[in-house]
Amino acid sequence: MEFQSPGAILFTVGPFSVRWYGVLIALGFISATYILSRRASQWGFDSEKVINAALVAFIGGIVGARLYYVLLSWNYFQTHLGEIGATWNGGMSIHGGIIGGALAGFLYCRKEKLKALLVADLFASVVPLGQAIGRWGNFFNSELFGQPVPDSYPLKLFISEEHRPVGFEHNAFFHPTFLYESIWDLLLFLILFNFALVKFRNYPGLTSLLFLAGYSVGRILIEPLRLDSIKFGGMQAPLLVSIIWLFLSLMAIFMLAMHYRTKTKSQPDSPPISQSNSQTESGKLDETSLN
Repeated sequence: MEFQSPGAILFTVGPFSVRWYGVLIALGFISATYILSRRASQWGFDSEKVINAALVAFIGGIVGARLYYVLLSWNYFQTHLGEIGATWNGGMSIHGGIIGGALAGFLYCRKEKLKALLVADLFASVVPLGQAIGRWGNFFNSELFGQPVPDSYPLKLFISEEHRPVGFEHNAFFHPTFLYESIWDLLLFLILFNFALVKFRNYPGLTSLLFLAGYSVGRILIEPLRLDSIKFGGMQAPLLVSIIWLFLSLMAIFMLAMHYRTKTKSQPDSPPISQSNSQTESGKLDETSLN
């Protein structure tokens, strides 16, 4: 199967161009937020507040993703200051987006007195869906592709000559790493939303940590294939950060699980955490949960 971008621009109206990258980022956010709002309502949360939290986290994520990318690429941006805000051309780091979004969302939850860990778990279960959709924006921008593959390779991405990196001008086909990550994120969403979010509902924070661990594993597997990763100390920065995040999240999962185990033993008759006893316990992404 061969993939080839039709171009970065969806359509143009006068002097304004609408790019696939922005449309897909917005589509990912809308899709994830819709599912999030339905599950939040089932859990007894104020849907309006949760949607507002999602919007705040989204804005914080965009800012964090861009600033993180700019800082890691400062050698370029220090002489191209006018391009710092040009997010429509790509150049967003998901690691920075997670940090910025988590911080903004946490501050909003504190302000509105929402249970931050439960809200974080809700967000963590749908964020991979937004990422899975948003990664296709990289396809239209002809970016985030991997190493060259032979013409006979069963899954390949054609990159036009003007988008090929230096040293690879004569290679036409590359690993579609955007697709690999999109598929990984979609699988992660299905597991977190349909299983982890329900299984660990009474253990706030575990689903969020599982998201960090699962996403990190995906990046560790896929990142070595990429050609355009930002380097830090001779190593791919996203790969290094993913390894650190995986280690820290696994340690945190163990510590949090031990904390809940100890708490359960000391309070065997304590009621489970619940936002509303009248809400359904179903966690599957089906007609019941979405209609």
